[in-house]
Amino acid sequence: MARPGGSTEPVSAYSPIVNTTPGRPEPEIEQAFDRLVDEGQERLERPLLALVSTGLLGGIDVGFGVLAYLIVKEHTGDTILAGIAFSVGFVALLLARSELFTENFLVPVTAVVARSGTFRGLARLWGVTLAANLVGGLLIMWILITARPDLEETAVEVGTHYAELGVSLESFALAVLAGAVITLMTRMQHATENLGVQLVPAVLFGALLAGAELFHCVLDSLFMMGALFAGADFGLGAFAGALGWSLLGNLVGGVGLVTGLRLLRVPQRVEEEREHPDRPTQG
Repeated sequence: MARPGGSTEPVSAYSPIVNTTPGRPEPEIEQAFDRLVDEGQERLERPLLALVSTGLLGGIDVGFGVLAYLIVKEHTGDTILAGIAFSVGFVALLLARSELFTENFLVPVTAVVARSGTFRGLARLWGVTLAANLVGGLLIMWILITARPDLEETAVEVGTHYAELGVSLESFALAVLAGAVITLMTRMQHATENLGVQLVPAVLFGALLAGAELFHCVLDSLFMMGALFAGADFGLGAFAGALGWSLLGNLVGGVGLVTGLRLLRVPQRVEEEREHPDRPTQG
């Protein structure tokens, strides 16, 4: 089989072909797509125990970012500085290889679109990871407020802000932005295999998410949990409403606004992958 461009070197029938013919995207984009499909398939097939453990750790890692946020907010009153401090949580997520629910928009969805995974597997991944994130977050927030009662006033202030956003066009737009920000971060990290470079979007987008007070289903649930442990007067109904509304907006922003548009850049690779969904994964 000849390679595109005239080369006669043999290639496997299932090997991803990086084609530079007109109408196709740049080779780097196609290679990034291949990495997304491979990793997405691995995530979708991950055993239940691994899903639960990485999800629990993801909630705990974000909790450490919340601790940094509350400390800086308490001492400076500055949301931007607190957001920068929060980025330690996303650095922990990356280096510890734990899992955040909204990080599972671009990667596994790409695998499902390429028919290297199923919608049932995607629902399993999302459901288990979100539940584990919230349980891990609940644990770390209880420990945080118990260990640092001096942060209670700030925790109530921050958590009440998100609980009172309510169901509105403004709060939905904040949630869409949050989903788009995290998915864009994931896309940038998968554009390179260099860990040092991957840390850059973790810091920048972590700071943007918290510093801009975007509406993120997991992060803001932890803020609200901390507020409830600290004695906030909003109820579980407000908590559940904020969680559900932000979750919907995150999905629209992450899957619709970023993932869907990114896949439109590689239509040929999507079709090729669908024709050979059982190809060997890249090593």
